[in-house]
Amino acid sequence: MLRLRLLTWDVKDTLLRLRQPVGLIYAAYGAQSRRFPNYGRAEGLSSRQWWVDVVKETFRLTGVHEDTVLTLIAENLYRDYCSARNWELLPEASETLSWCHQHGFRMGVVSNFDNRLESILVQSNLRHHFHFVLTSEAVGVAKPDPKIFKAALRLGGVLPEQAAHIGDDYSKDYRAAREVGMHSFLLHTPGQSTQPEVPPGHILPTLSHLLAVIEKG
Repeated sequence: MLRLRLLTWDVKDTLLRLRQPVGLIYAAYGAQSRRFPNYGRAEGLSSRQWWVDVVKETFRLTGVHEDTVLTLIAENLYRDYCSARNWELLPEASETLSWCHQHGFRMGVVSNFDNRLESILVQSNLRHHFHFVLTSEAVGVAKPDPKIFKAALRLGGVLPEQAAHIGDDYSKDYRAAREVGMHSFLLHTPGQSTQPEVPPGHILPTLSHLLAVIEKG
């Protein structure tokens, strides 16, 4: 059995997913992400302003240019996406977290997300599983930057070899955590290409496979 004390988790597409992908909703999302990474924090933007600008630009592309109307729509949508009704649990997420909690693992979130994540986790009935929630907006750097993982290790009070990260992205989750000395496991979602560098024992076909991997490791 792996001698782990801390498990850190990605959230989006690992534990929760949007009922409708954000890329289909906001046409300007990709351009804004490239222009102002990590919610524009390095440029002094707040995540609220970042998302408001995304929504406004999306509606401008459809021919709506009245700024008062756009601001109202954008603010309402920003608040609306804090609501759990726009999110759904991935299969076995709640059961897997409960198992880990019952077996005494300290757990935290490491996510490239804005400051609404706390509220989303509360409304999705997941927040109580975690000792801490680290977002890229709060830390000021986004995965795969090692600083966000090192911050999680400090909060968890453990050495890298005593921690494992679980996520769905090869570069931002699996490889990034291993580069700071942590263990990591890659959730393999349908349609996702296989990474030859990832040993089969590190791939999770479903979240419930984590239990067997930890016990076997």
